Amino acid sequence: MSRSPFLTHIREFMLARNFAMKTVETYLYWIKFFINYNQKTHPAQLTEANVEAFLTFLIVERNVAASTQAVALNAVVFLYREIIKRPLALNMNFRNSKRQPKLPTVLTTDEIKRLLVLMPQKHQLQAKLMYGSGLRLMEAIRLRIKDIDLHYFTLSIFNAKGGKHRRVTLAKELTHDIKEHISTARKHFDADLLNPAYAGVYLPFALARKYPKAEFELLWHYLFPSNYLSIDPRVNKLRRQHIDATTFQKAIKKTAQRAGIEKQVTAHTLRHSFATHLLQRGADIRTVQEQLGHTDIRTTQIYTHVIQAGANGVISPLSSLGDL
Repeated sequence: MSRSPFLTHIREFMLARNFAMKTVETYLYWIKFFINYNQKTHPAQLTEANVEAFLTFLIVERNVAASTQAVALNAVVFLYREIIKRPLALNMNFRNSKRQPKLPTVLTTDEIKRLLVLMPQKHQLQAKLMYGSGLRLMEAIRLRIKDIDLHYFTLSIFNAKGGKHRRVTLAKELTHDIKEHISTARKHFDADLLNPAYAGVYLPFALARKYPKAEFELLWHYLFPSNYLSIDPRVNKLRRQHIDATTFQKAIKKTAQRAGIEKQVTAHTLRHSFATHLLQRGADIRTVQEQLGHTDIRTTQIYTHVIQAGANGVISPLSSLGDL
């Protein structure tokens, strides 16, 4: 996909500073959207009033959620702070979204069983980890072999949402499957080392500098490696990346249909179900918060609404009438 020299500059700027590829593409999307909204006027010629109008437009005309507006704002703030070198004011005046957040879709334990049994073999372990450990999609995909502790049965999640680290539970039942996947990753690793063009696994710059030989060590390689080598656009080197997220997203939707689950199932549904089922089993909400990596406990509390019977635990008077 061709980009303007300006957007190409922003992309290279972000990659040079080790921004995640998903963040790069998201920010570029919203920056391009902002520029097109302003009739392709260069952002340096625009004012904060133009930014306010754009953010209000997203709410009034596009009816986006508050989280979507926040991402767009973050992208534009980054643009002016880092690229234009003219930071935006903190007290901008624009309309905020009034859309209420949706209650998460949660599967029953029976639905989870049906889904996991029918998942294609190549995606089963990832799905089990996402449900069994409450992982986000990209957290599962980016797992490195060194992040797995089969002695204490934990997973270490690094640089998650917000750049945070956490340690989560790991189901003992997955030991065999994990060892099988590590064996497969080792086969890729051994073959890659024979390729003189192979540049090792990707490491963020700080880690690559701290551990100069790590990119050629098995422990730093991905648990879910891609089936083929490709050029890393960040450094233009040949690497084996992790598997693509899109493939898993399509697989889980198709599997949910095959399982006869009449709900809108996405990859994130596994994480929602993990949190809800923990609470149903009596886990403390603070524990669930830590497992999910939520900064604010109010984010975790949305799952308490899912498990309440009816409205705030109120039993409908219709239930006392018996058979009608």
